[in-house]
Amino acid sequence: MDTPPLPRRKTIRLQHYDYAQSGAYFVTICTAAREPLFGVIRRGGLYGRPPVPAYVELSETGHIVESYLTEIPSHYPNVHLASYVIMPDHIHMILVLTQNQPQRAGQCPAPTEESDLSCRRGGTPGPPALPKIINAFKSLTTRKAGISLWQRGYYEHILRNQQDFDEAAGYIAGNPVRRLEREGFG
Repeated sequence: MDTPPLPRRKTIRLQHYDYAQSGAYFVTICTAAREPLFGVIRRGGLYGRPPVPAYVELSETGHIVESYLTEIPSHYPNVHLASYVIMPDHIHMILVLTQNQPQRAGQCPAPTEESDLSCRRGGTPGPPALPKIINAFKSLTTRKAGISLWQRGYYEHILRNQQDFDEAAGYIAGNPVRRLEREGFG
């Protein structure tokens, strides 16, 4: 008895778009099975700060994720982390990729486990594409946490203008409050 082939997973990536080119990208990555691994949402002020409507109190795993997330620009100098929020079961971020001066052929950073693998394997050094950055981030955080953290894939949206950027940044900033309201605690 023949089993029918599994359906092909559809890609949400734009065909023929260079995800290494300069631009701003809104990215969402969800935890495996949407498990709340990264913390809980709380009301009030955090660590003596003025009261805020809501914030995420990070778990140990949430702190690991935040540590690696904020280190992305130190591993990829042409990448800026413009905004982010770590929610209990997902993260949102805006990554801005910029083109730096091109490196001469054969010039690579000193190899580390976090450095650009294509450069170590004799590839041409250059700006990393968004999928490479996200996959490295997911891999390193999973390895450090010692458990499977992430769903397969991620969501990304190319921010095409300042209005797009501002809306995404506002969405990120308001995410904890919206979660409280949705759960009936707002």
